[in-house]
Order: sequence, then structure tokens, then C-alpha cells
Amino acid sequence: MFDSVEDVQKGLLDQRYICNKNIATVVFLAVKLQKPVLVEGPAGVGKTELGKVVAGALNLPMIRLQCYEGLDESKALYEWEYSKQLLYTQMLRDKIGEVIAGASTLNEAAERIGGQDDVFFSERFIVPRPLLKAITSERQVLLLVDEVDKSDPEFEAFLLEVLSDYTVSVPEIGTIQAVHLPLVFLTSNDAREMSDALKRRCLHLYIDFPSEEEELAILNLKVPGIDERLARDVVALIQRVRKLDLKKTPSISETLDWARAIIALNADTLDAELVAETMSVILKHQGDIRKAQAELNKLLAQKATEARAQAAQPVSPSPAGVKKSVLH
Repeated sequence: MFDSVEDVQKGLLDQRYICNKNIATVVFLAVKLQKPVLVEGPAGVGKTELGKVVAGALNLPMIRLQCYEGLDESKALYEWEYSKQLLYTQMLRDKIGEVIAGASTLNEAAERIGGQDDVFFSERFIVPRPLLKAITSERQVLLLVDEVDKSDPEFEAFLLEVLSDYTVSVPEIGTIQAVHLPLVFLTSNDAREMSDALKRRCLHLYIDFPSEEEELAILNLKVPGIDERLARDVVALIQRVRKLDLKKTPSISETLDWARAIIALNADTLDAELVAETMSVILKHQGDIRKAQAELNKLLAQKATEARAQAAQPVSPSPAGVKKSVLH
């Protein structure tokens, strides 16, 4: 377990995840207080990854429940394996005959069969889904409830009930109590507002887009060996694009994809042509691409104006064959 907030930061860094003190503090308190964490923020800022790396840092198995519209208890908790029950019934047909042998009435036969319910309604016929797996695990696990905002409010209410005391009621069997309390991370992309009841039950963590320096550190960690100037140019341009009114703002994952794409093209600087050709890596809507291209044109015009203003001043010539970045 983590001994301090700084220990959290070190442990997550060992898992190749850079987090600030705010994130580390919430993770530390979640582990110490055994409280669920509701992690909110834009898509692609590392919410799901946080759950994965915390599990890795603590050496806990991770069980993931992917939420979606229409998700219900049977898909999240358990299902009865009816085909297996039927197979057992066929195999035990002779034994059933012995049980009801001598019964004088139909009611008496039904009573005798009913007395054998434990045989056919037991844990051997239950197919555990993520929630039940997390509760019945023989060791503590990290339960990641991903994109909980995509589920229906009814499922959210059910989830809140499970997380309140970590027990599950199976009508045919009874109440199942958690063997070990799971460490729970819930993520939300703000598709809808989470209920106050769920928020009260959880520690709250909002992860926003990183600052320029934080994103540069992430880029250098995830894309080792990238040219320092290229890394700074990529991050600076991404930060500028995020300020635009876009349908889908590029996330950290797009920053990493873009940097890897540029390296794959054997480029070491960002020129206007390269940016235009690879814009679809970071932006997924044509309208957003047009807006970003217009912003790039403004940037190029601004740089051209600055260049003309400095034209009268003597400058050192650029090395032959070196292309100038759009930001320089």
C-alpha cells in the first residue's frame, strides 16, 4: 500500500503515469479510507489509465465493468446458467424419480422436489459478472467502472446500492457479502450529470487537460527519444488548438499519436505542409480541421509579420537543409 502522497506519485511514475499532487492525494485517501473514487473529466485525459496504473502499482488484479446505455443488473452482476441447470436435470433424472417415489399426490411430489432447490439453485449455476467477481474475489481487487455516465439512472441507483455495503442479494441463494472490499474507480466523461447520492458516496477527482509543461513531460515519457524542439512544438500547437471552439478537443492520447506519426514520417520539425497533412491524426471532424487550419494560417501570417519586422536586423543564417518550424 501507499505510505504517502509522494509514494503515490513515485508508484504511478514507475507505471509510466505522471500525476500531479492533487491526483496523488485523492488516490492516497481512496486507499487509506477504502472509498470509491469518481473520476470525471474530458475524454482522453487518462481517467481509465489511472485505474489501471493504480492496480499495477498496488499489485492488485483489475476487474473492469464497461458501462453503456441499456446495461442492467444481469450483465453487471450475475446470470443463471440455465443450460447447465437443464443438463444437471437430465443427468439426475433417475434420482428425481427416487425422490418423488411413493408420493401419493402431485402436491406431495412438488414439495419433495422443492426441498431439493439448493441442488439446482446454487453458486455452481451462477455466471459471475464484474460486480460479483469483485465482491467474491479471494483477494482484494481494483474494480474499474468505466464510463458510468453512459449507463441509465436506474443502473446508477443499483450500483450505488452495491457500493454502499458491498453486498449482493441473490433471491434463490441469499445475501453475498464481500470477502475483501474492492478498491473502486468510476470514470465519467460528463455525458450526463451523476446523482448527488453517488457523488456523496465517492471521493471526487476532476482531471483536466494538462498544462504545457505537464504535457511535455508526458510526451517525453511516452515517446522516449523525441527531439526536444519537436516535442515543444507539438505540445505548443496542441495547446493552441485546444483553445478553439471544437466539436472534439484533442486529448493527450491524440498528442502522443501525433508525435509518433510525425516521427514515423521521418520529420524532425513541424512545417505548414506537414501539419496540414497530419491534422486528421489529432482532429476527427472536418469542421474542426478547417478551424485548426485557419488558426495555423493566422499563426503563419503572424510569424511572417514578425520576420518582416526583423528583416532589417542582421541574423545568423539557418544551417543548410534545415526546415523552419511553424512556431519558429
